[in-house]
Formats: sequence, C-alpha cells, structure tokens
Amino acid sequence: MIIFDNVSKIYPNGVKGLQNINLAINEGEFVAIIGLSGAGKSTLLRAVNQLVPITTGDIQVNGRSITQATKKELRLIRREIGLISQHFNLVKRSTVQKNVLSGRLGYYSTFKSMFGLFTKEDYGRTVEALTSVGLSDKLHTRSDQLSGGQQQRVLIARALVQQAPIILADEPVASLDPITTEKVMDDLRQINQTMGKTILINLHSIPLARDYSSRIIALKEGQIVFDGLPAALTDERLESIYGKRIFEEKVGDVSEA
Repeated sequence: MIIFDNVSKIYPNGVKGLQNINLAINEGEFVAIIGLSGAGKSTLLRAVNQLVPITTGDIQVNGRSITQATKKELRLIRREIGLISQHFNLVKRSTVQKNVLSGRLGYYSTFKSMFGLFTKEDYGRTVEALTSVGLSDKLHTRSDQLSGGQQQRVLIARALVQQAPIILADEPVASLDPITTEKVMDDLRQINQTMGKTILINLHSIPLARDYSSRIIALKEGQIVFDGLPAALTDERLESIYGKRIFEEKVGDVSEA
C-alpha cells in the first residue's frame, strides 16, 4: 500500500532527516515507528502525504507516485490518507460536527466547500463516525469545550468520515494521561481490526508500541535500524536503538511507575 523507494530527506540546514529508506507498508498493518527525538519519525510519517517533500527517491501510495503527482493527483491521493497529530488541529470555535465533516472537503468543489454544502449522506457518516469513537453526544458541542482525549477522538472520527484507508498518527497520545491514552489507542486498534484501516503511528512509548502494533519500525539518525514483529524487539535491540544510558533510564521510569 505504501512504498518508500530509496527515499532521503535533507533539510536546508544540512540535517539528514531520512537516509536511503526502502520500505513497504502492507494493507491493514498497524505499524508503530519508534526512535529518539530527531531520529526521523515525523519526517517519515509526513513524507507519506507530502507534508514533508523528500529530497530524493520515490514514495508510492496504492501504486501511484505521490512524489511525482500533479496538484490534482496529489489532492486525490490525499483523500486516501487521514492525519491525526498531537496538536489536535481542530477549528476550536466550530462544532464537533463541522470539524468531522471537514474530512469530506476533498470530495467537494471549492464553492461547496466554502459554504459547507454537505450531503445528507455525509451528515449521516458524521454521526456514525462519532458513535464509533463514543462521542455521539458531542455532535453540536464546540471543540474547545472538549478534553484533549475527546479532541483526538474527533480527529479519528474525521479520518473515518474521510473514508481514508490509511491513517497517519503523529504522536497522537503524547500529551494525554494514561487512561485517555489507552482509550485513544483502543479506538485506533478497533478501526484497524474491524475496518481494515492501515495505521502508521509514531510513538515514544515502547510498551504501547509492543502492545498495540503488529509491526515495529525503529529509526536512528534517519535510518531504519529495526523492522519486525514486536516480540523480536528485545531489550538488547532497544539498547542499540536508544543507547545504554537512555535505555536504562527508560527502564527505570517504567519500573518505578
């Protein structure tokens, strides 16, 4: 479904965000991306929908090159890619309903988008999506009246209404408490397992990556240093990814908790 072909990203300041990435993400996978801050996790994720343009190589989504796509082709490909980030990215003064409906904007002309001329079917999809994440009672609530966890679940509902087969989640639980984190991760796992959505998620938490994903990819200095099943991610491998001192500090934090 998603193919990285010898992809590199070099930022204007010379920092190598990605180095010669060759990768295939299959349909229906739940893939966690881990690594230190600055390892290239967000660069990799956001390159999938061209929010971060790559320097060399090619990225294909469902057999179409997003790297070489025209503006019209890029718009069509982006319909198939939902994005959830830790910053919520909701219009705070708008209702939950309007924020979720915005997932359908890629299917409308500029005129209809400007005036919010959505179909009855799309209003129905909105209710269904909110019901699936347990927020049907928040339909007409202003988004700035929601908790952080509820706002993240609104973003999940928006991706569902978008009918995107691929969902990119960039540190979606970074600012949430443990209980809310579990709810959001459970929602993502449910739509992965029941709807067959492909989930590509950046995580700082090793336990979450092990518990929820079907595959883990680890990055270090913009390169893939691990790609395999969660069970194969041993403590020894983690030590090589994070470094001995940092890994020991992470283990200490977990044991003290």
